[in-house]
Amino acid sequence: MKTWVPSDAFAEVLSDLPGVECAVYDGTGPLPEGIDEVEVWVTPLLTVPDVPGTLARMTSLRLLQTVTAGVEPYRPYLPEGAVLCNARGAHDAGTAEWAVGAMIAVLREFPGFRDAQRRGQWTYHHTGVLADSTVLIVGYGSIGAALERRLDGFEVEVVRVARSAREGVHGMDELPALLPEADVVVLLVPATPDTADMVDAAFLARMKDGAVLVNAARGGIVDTDALVSELKTGRLRAALDVTAPEPLPEGHPLWSAPGVLITPHVAGSTPASARRQLRLIRSQLLRYLAGEQLNNVITEAY
Repeated sequence: MKTWVPSDAFAEVLSDLPGVECAVYDGTGPLPEGIDEVEVWVTPLLTVPDVPGTLARMTSLRLLQTVTAGVEPYRPYLPEGAVLCNARGAHDAGTAEWAVGAMIAVLREFPGFRDAQRRGQWTYHHTGVLADSTVLIVGYGSIGAALERRLDGFEVEVVRVARSAREGVHGMDELPALLPEADVVVLLVPATPDTADMVDAAFLARMKDGAVLVNAARGGIVDTDALVSELKTGRLRAALDVTAPEPLPEGHPLWSAPGVLITPHVAGSTPASARRQLRLIRSQLLRYLAGEQLNNVITEAY
Protein backbone atom coordinates (compact mmCIF):
# COMPACT_ATOMS: atom_id res chain seq x y z
CA MET A 1 0.00 0.00 0.00
CA LYS A 2 1.72 3.14 -1.20
CA THR A 3 1.53 5.84 1.47
CA TRP A 4 2.82 9.39 1.52
CA VAL A 5 3.87 10.76 4.90
CA PRO A 6 5.22 14.21 5.81
CA SER A 7 8.45 13.19 7.56
CA ASP A 8 10.82 10.36 8.41
CA ALA A 9 9.28 10.21 11.89
CA PHE A 10 5.94 9.17 10.40
CA ALA A 11 7.63 6.64 8.13
CA GLU A 12 9.42 5.17 11.15
CA VAL A 13 6.27 4.83 13.24
CA LEU A 14 4.58 2.97 10.35
CA SER A 15 7.60 0.89 9.35
CA ASP A 16 6.42 -2.34 10.97
CA LEU A 17 2.93 -2.30 9.47
CA PRO A 18 2.54 -5.08 6.88
CA GLY A 19 2.37 -3.97 3.27
CA VAL A 20 2.76 -0.27 4.02
CA GLU A 21 5.28 1.39 1.71
CA CYS A 22 6.03 4.96 2.81
CA ALA A 23 7.43 7.81 0.73
CA VAL A 24 8.22 11.09 2.45
CA TYR A 25 6.72 14.27 0.98
CA ASP A 26 6.96 17.35 3.19
CA GLY A 27 5.31 19.71 0.73
CA THR A 28 8.55 21.02 -0.74
CA GLY A 29 10.52 19.88 -3.75
CA PRO A 30 9.31 17.47 -6.42
CA LEU A 31 6.50 15.02 -5.79
CA PRO A 32 7.57 11.42 -5.13
CA GLU A 33 7.12 8.95 -7.94
CA GLY A 34 3.94 6.93 -8.33
CA ILE A 35 1.41 9.60 -7.42
CA ASP A 36 -1.32 7.68 -9.22
CA GLU A 37 -0.67 4.67 -6.97
CA VAL A 38 -0.90 6.46 -3.61
CA GLU A 39 -3.67 4.93 -1.49
CA VAL A 40 -3.09 6.87 1.74
CA TRP A 41 -1.78 10.43 2.01
CA VAL A 42 -0.81 11.88 5.39
CA THR A 43 -0.46 15.57 4.56
CA PRO A 44 2.22 17.92 5.95
CA LEU A 45 1.52 20.47 8.66
CA LEU A 46 1.73 23.32 6.13
CA THR A 47 -0.52 23.18 3.09
CA VAL A 48 1.24 21.82 0.03
CA PRO A 49 1.39 23.85 -3.19
CA ASP A 50 -1.22 23.18 -5.89
CA VAL A 51 -3.62 21.08 -3.84
CA PRO A 52 -6.17 20.80 -6.70
CA GLY A 53 -3.56 19.64 -9.21
CA THR A 54 -2.00 17.17 -6.79
CA LEU A 55 -5.27 15.57 -5.76
CA ALA A 56 -6.48 15.38 -9.35
CA ARG A 57 -3.54 13.06 -10.10
CA MET A 58 -4.14 10.82 -7.06
CA THR A 59 -6.50 8.43 -8.80
CA SER A 60 -5.94 5.59 -6.31
CA LEU A 61 -6.39 7.69 -3.16
CA ARG A 62 -8.67 6.15 -0.55
CA LEU A 63 -7.66 7.99 2.63
CA LEU A 64 -6.51 11.58 3.01
CA GLN A 65 -5.40 12.08 6.60
CA THR A 66 -4.37 15.56 7.74
CA VAL A 67 -2.13 16.21 10.74
CA THR A 68 -4.14 19.35 11.48
CA ALA A 69 -7.64 19.89 12.83
CA GLY A 70 -8.44 22.08 9.82
CA VAL A 71 -9.09 20.45 6.46
CA GLU A 72 -10.27 23.42 4.41
CA PRO A 73 -7.36 23.39 1.90
CA TYR A 74 -8.12 19.80 0.87
CA ARG A 75 -11.82 19.21 1.36
CA PRO A 76 -13.07 20.88 -1.85
CA TYR A 77 -10.75 18.79 -4.01
CA LEU A 78 -11.11 15.34 -2.42
CA PRO A 79 -11.20 12.69 -5.16
CA GLU A 80 -14.30 10.55 -5.49
CA GLY A 81 -14.04 7.44 -3.35
CA ALA A 82 -11.57 8.92 -0.86
CA VAL A 83 -12.26 9.51 2.84
CA LEU A 84 -11.05 12.67 4.57
CA CYS A 85 -9.98 12.56 8.23
CA ASN A 86 -8.48 15.24 10.43
CA ALA A 87 -6.21 15.16 13.48
CA ARG A 88 -8.84 16.06 16.05
CA GLY A 89 -7.26 15.74 19.48
CA ALA A 90 -3.62 15.93 18.44
CA HIS A 91 -3.34 19.69 18.95
CA ASP A 92 -5.76 20.13 21.85
CA ALA A 93 -3.13 20.51 24.56
CA GLY A 94 -0.88 22.91 22.70
CA THR A 95 -3.68 25.09 21.37
CA ALA A 96 -5.50 25.26 24.69
CA GLU A 97 -2.28 26.09 26.51
CA TRP A 98 -1.51 28.86 24.00
CA ALA A 99 -4.99 30.34 24.47
CA VAL A 100 -4.60 30.51 28.24
CA GLY A 101 -1.14 32.03 27.94
CA ALA A 102 -2.28 34.53 25.33
CA MET A 103 -5.25 35.81 27.28
CA ILE A 104 -3.15 36.18 30.44
CA ALA A 105 -0.38 37.93 28.50
CA VAL A 106 -2.80 40.50 27.10
CA LEU A 107 -4.81 41.02 30.28
CA ARG A 108 -1.66 41.39 32.43
CA GLU A 109 0.01 43.51 29.72
CA PHE A 110 3.13 41.36 29.43
CA PRO A 111 4.06 42.69 25.96
CA GLY A 112 4.03 46.27 27.25
CA PHE A 113 6.13 45.40 30.28
CA ARG A 114 8.58 43.59 28.01
CA ASP A 115 8.89 46.72 25.87
CA ALA A 116 9.47 48.79 29.02
CA GLN A 117 12.14 46.33 30.14
CA ARG A 118 14.00 46.81 26.88
CA ARG A 119 13.86 50.56 27.44
CA GLY A 120 15.02 50.13 31.03
CA GLN A 121 11.82 51.68 32.41
CA TRP A 122 9.96 50.70 35.59
CA THR A 123 6.35 51.29 34.50
CA TYR A 124 4.35 50.29 37.58
CA HIS A 125 0.57 50.33 37.15
CA HIS A 126 -2.45 48.13 37.73
CA THR A 127 -3.44 45.71 34.98
CA GLY A 128 -6.40 43.55 34.13
CA VAL A 129 -6.72 40.03 35.48
CA LEU A 130 -8.25 36.74 34.38
CA ALA A 131 -9.85 36.04 37.77
CA ASP A 132 -13.57 36.87 37.97
CA SER A 133 -13.78 37.08 34.16
CA THR A 134 -16.29 35.51 31.80
CA VAL A 135 -14.57 33.51 29.05
CA LEU A 136 -16.75 32.81 26.02
CA ILE A 137 -15.55 29.84 23.97
CA VAL A 138 -16.91 30.05 20.41
CA GLY A 139 -16.56 26.62 18.84
CA TYR A 140 -16.78 24.23 21.77
CA GLY A 141 -15.23 20.99 20.53
CA SER A 142 -12.30 18.96 21.80
CA ILE A 143 -9.98 21.99 21.93
CA GLY A 144 -12.64 24.01 23.70
CA ALA A 145 -13.03 21.27 26.29
CA ALA A 146 -9.25 21.15 26.73
CA LEU A 147 -9.22 24.91 27.21
CA GLU A 148 -11.95 24.73 29.84
CA ARG A 149 -9.96 22.11 31.76
CA ARG A 150 -6.95 24.40 31.79
CA LEU A 151 -9.05 27.34 32.96
CA ASP A 152 -10.25 25.35 35.95
CA GLY A 153 -8.69 27.03 38.97
CA PHE A 154 -8.43 30.49 37.39
CA GLU A 155 -11.76 31.47 38.96
CA VAL A 156 -13.53 32.30 35.72
CA GLU A 157 -16.98 31.61 34.33
CA VAL A 158 -16.84 29.65 31.09
CA VAL A 159 -19.64 30.06 28.56
CA ARG A 160 -19.72 27.52 25.72
CA VAL A 161 -21.02 28.05 22.19
CA ALA A 162 -21.11 25.47 19.38
CA ARG A 163 -22.73 25.08 15.97
CA SER A 164 -25.64 23.22 17.56
CA ALA A 165 -26.98 23.74 21.06
CA ARG A 166 -26.81 20.90 23.55
CA GLU A 167 -26.91 20.56 27.31
CA GLY A 168 -24.55 23.15 28.79
CA VAL A 169 -23.64 24.52 25.35
CA HIS A 170 -25.34 27.43 23.60
CA GLY A 171 -26.07 27.43 19.88
CA MET A 172 -24.57 29.94 17.45
CA ASP A 173 -27.90 31.73 17.22
CA GLU A 174 -27.43 32.82 20.86
CA LEU A 175 -23.99 34.30 20.27
CA PRO A 176 -25.04 37.94 19.68
CA ALA A 177 -26.70 38.06 23.10
CA LEU A 178 -23.72 36.44 24.83
CA LEU A 179 -20.97 38.67 23.41
CA PRO A 180 -21.69 41.79 25.52
CA GLU A 181 -21.16 39.81 28.74
CA ALA A 182 -17.79 38.26 27.87
CA ASP A 183 -14.44 39.58 29.05
CA VAL A 184 -12.56 37.17 26.78
CA VAL A 185 -13.87 35.71 23.51
CA VAL A 186 -11.93 32.69 22.26
CA LEU A 187 -12.41 31.59 18.64
CA LEU A 188 -12.05 27.84 18.01
CA VAL A 189 -14.48 27.30 15.13
CA PRO A 190 -13.41 25.50 11.94
CA ALA A 191 -12.99 27.42 8.71
CA THR A 192 -16.14 26.85 6.66
CA PRO A 193 -18.24 29.02 4.36
CA ASP A 194 -20.49 29.75 7.36
CA THR A 195 -17.63 30.97 9.55
CA ALA A 196 -15.80 33.09 6.97
CA ASP A 197 -15.59 36.67 8.31
CA MET A 198 -18.05 35.80 11.07
CA VAL A 199 -16.15 38.18 13.34
CA ASP A 200 -17.12 41.31 11.45
CA ALA A 201 -17.71 44.90 12.52
CA ALA A 202 -21.10 44.02 14.02
CA PHE A 203 -19.65 41.11 16.01
CA LEU A 204 -16.84 43.30 17.37
CA ALA A 205 -19.25 46.12 18.20
CA ARG A 206 -21.23 43.75 20.44
CA MET A 207 -18.15 42.92 22.52
CA LYS A 208 -17.90 44.80 25.82
CA ASP A 209 -15.42 47.63 26.33
CA GLY A 210 -11.99 46.28 27.29
CA ALA A 211 -12.72 42.73 26.13
CA VAL A 212 -10.05 40.53 24.55
CA LEU A 213 -10.52 38.62 21.30
CA VAL A 214 -8.40 35.44 21.15
CA ASN A 215 -8.16 33.73 17.75
CA ALA A 216 -6.71 30.22 17.82
CA ALA A 217 -8.83 29.05 14.87
CA ARG A 218 -8.20 30.42 11.38
CA GLY A 219 -7.45 33.96 10.22
CA GLY A 220 -10.31 34.04 7.72
CA ILE A 221 -12.86 33.84 10.51
CA VAL A 222 -12.06 37.46 11.39
CA ASP A 223 -12.60 40.48 9.15
CA THR A 224 -9.09 41.89 9.50
CA ASP A 225 -9.98 45.42 8.42
CA ALA A 226 -12.82 45.57 10.94
CA LEU A 227 -10.51 44.30 13.69
CA VAL A 228 -7.79 46.84 12.88
CA SER A 229 -10.36 49.64 12.97
CA GLU A 230 -11.65 48.50 16.37
CA LEU A 231 -8.16 48.06 17.82
CA LYS A 232 -7.21 51.59 16.77
CA THR A 233 -9.97 52.96 18.99
CA GLY A 234 -8.43 51.21 21.99
CA ARG A 235 -11.80 49.74 22.98
CA LEU A 236 -10.80 46.11 22.41
CA ARG A 237 -7.61 44.07 22.58
CA ALA A 238 -6.66 40.89 20.77
CA ALA A 239 -4.35 37.88 20.81
CA LEU A 240 -3.94 36.27 17.39
CA ASP A 241 -2.17 33.06 16.44
CA VAL A 242 -3.70 33.22 12.97
CA THR A 243 -4.29 36.11 10.61
CA ALA A 244 -5.75 36.94 7.22
CA PRO A 245 -3.64 37.19 5.18
CA GLU A 246 -1.19 34.62 6.49
CA PRO A 247 1.72 34.94 6.78
CA LEU A 248 1.04 38.55 7.70
CA PRO A 249 3.08 40.65 5.24
CA GLU A 250 5.61 43.25 6.32
CA GLY A 251 4.01 46.65 6.80
CA HIS A 252 0.48 45.32 7.31
CA PRO A 253 -1.45 47.64 9.67
CA LEU A 254 -2.26 44.76 12.01
CA TRP A 255 1.41 44.58 13.04
CA SER A 256 1.32 48.07 14.53
CA ALA A 257 -2.28 48.12 15.78
CA PRO A 258 -2.47 48.92 19.51
CA GLY A 259 -3.41 46.23 21.98
CA VAL A 260 -2.67 43.20 19.82
CA LEU A 261 -0.38 40.24 20.48
CA ILE A 262 0.50 38.22 17.36
CA THR A 263 2.19 34.83 17.18
CA PRO A 264 2.95 33.09 13.84
CA HIS A 265 0.47 30.19 13.92
CA VAL A 266 2.42 28.27 16.55
CA ALA A 267 -0.31 27.30 19.02
CA GLY A 268 -0.25 23.64 18.04
CA SER A 269 3.41 23.50 17.05
CA THR A 270 4.74 21.72 20.12
CA PRO A 271 6.48 18.45 20.99
CA ALA A 272 3.25 17.25 22.59
CA SER A 273 1.38 17.80 19.34
CA ALA A 274 4.09 16.00 17.37
CA ARG A 275 3.93 12.96 19.66
CA ARG A 276 0.16 12.84 19.48
CA GLN A 277 0.17 13.14 15.70
CA LEU A 278 2.38 10.08 15.44
CA ARG A 279 0.16 8.08 17.77
CA LEU A 280 -2.96 9.14 15.90
CA ILE A 281 -1.55 8.28 12.46
CA ARG A 282 -0.35 4.87 13.56
CA SER A 283 -3.72 4.10 15.15
CA GLN A 284 -5.52 5.31 12.04
CA LEU A 285 -3.43 3.17 9.69
CA LEU A 286 -4.01 0.13 11.87
CA ARG A 287 -7.73 0.75 11.62
CA TYR A 288 -7.51 1.24 7.87
CA LEU A 289 -5.57 -1.99 7.34
CA ALA A 290 -8.06 -3.90 9.49
CA GLY A 291 -11.05 -2.46 7.63
CA GLU A 292 -12.35 -0.85 10.83
CA GLN A 293 -14.22 2.43 11.22
CA LEU A 294 -11.78 5.32 10.97
CA ASN A 295 -11.51 8.09 13.54
CA ASN A 296 -12.19 11.75 12.83
CA VAL A 297 -13.98 11.25 9.52
CA ILE A 298 -15.04 14.61 8.09
CA THR A 299 -18.67 14.67 7.02
CA GLU A 300 -21.04 17.31 5.74
CA ALA A 301 -21.73 18.27 9.35
CA TYR A 302 -18.12 19.39 9.94
